[in-house]
Amino acid sequence: MSGPGDPPEGTPDGAPGGGEDEYRSVVFDESFVRAARLQEFSADERLGEHHSPAVKTRHRWLRIGGSRQALLLVILIVLAFGTAVYMGVRHPYKAPDVSPVQLLRSSVVPLAPAGAVPGATPDDLFTHSPAAHFRIGAAGVNLPSVERTQHFSDSQVVSALTIAKDYLVRSSIDPATLTGGSVRPVRLLLDTGQLDQFDRSLAHPADDGRYAATGWLIRFDPGQTELADRNVRVDGTLSAAELSPDALEVSADYTFVYAVRAAPGAAQLNAPAGHGIGKATPGAASLLTVRREVHFRISRSDLNEHRLEVLQSSLQAGPVACSSDPADVLSPLLAGQHTGTDRPAGTDPYAHGRVGPSLCGELAATSQPNPSHPIR
Repeated sequence: MSGPGDPPEGTPDGAPGGGEDEYRSVVFDESFVRAARLQEFSADERLGEHHSPAVKTRHRWLRIGGSRQALLLVILIVLAFGTAVYMGVRHPYKAPDVSPVQLLRSSVVPLAPAGAVPGATPDDLFTHSPAAHFRIGAAGVNLPSVERTQHFSDSQVVSALTIAKDYLVRSSIDPATLTGGSVRPVRLLLDTGQLDQFDRSLAHPADDGRYAATGWLIRFDPGQTELADRNVRVDGTLSAAELSPDALEVSADYTFVYAVRAAPGAAQLNAPAGHGIGKATPGAASLLTVRREVHFRISRSDLNEHRLEVLQSSLQAGPVACSSDPADVLSPLLAGQHTGTDRPAGTDPYAHGRVGPSLCGELAATSQPNPSHPIR
């Protein structure tokens, strides 16, 4: 019989040393087997605390139902969105606020002469007037030397001044505008937020400080007045300053001098002497002097679109009768005419509905030309 350490069939024949020598290092002896503790858990014990689970326990979050997970996800998204909105409102580095487009405020003041209006040829009138040294047309609207501001480069300031110059030329010098032609070139330069006010001013002008056509541009009634010389004399100044981080303010103070005469067939040629202004001298020209002070606002978007806002416009024009209505067109007194007993229109201090009262001033004698060969 084989021993406890022998293979069941005994030691193979011919094996050197036999099985005992070969397996002695790996066969447990009897004392080791007796000392070993053998234990087998029941089914209940295997499910209890003495047995490590075969599968890792799922987290509590993963044991929540799908609908609850969706609800919690929605709550988290709402909280995140609310936090983002709150931080956006409270953020200290907000973009600069863009000011809304403002309505134009304007005033038009006629200047009545003390005597009869001098008449002569245009060259004689210009040569012997304060406008003798003025430049002609757009050449009289010069851009000043510029410097950058805190939020605008020097090139942006130049662009703003150029837009303002274009507006002055189109609204005060362009013969088509002056003689009742198309106003489209002027309109194209306006910020879109002012177009409704501009259109209403041209369609239904009113002397109310808001809707005077002459607050936007200079024009005459082509049936009564025509240009005796298309070369308008111009002199004045332009300046620019930063109004806000988003906008520049351009200020213009210019004097425009026009040589005018009665249009063919105009009623002024045959006006009766008792009318108070007399008859216009046939064939003679006279000078109309207009001073315009205009303040523009040009935002960054206006710079890109070559547009502007006209904030304020103050116009003084003479010789013009006080009784004229300068809201629509300028009606200059022509050579040989005078104001007679014309007086300024009454102003009612109780009429709170009026934005601007009717005003009239007297044209200084020194502002009138003194031609060497007057036509009488």
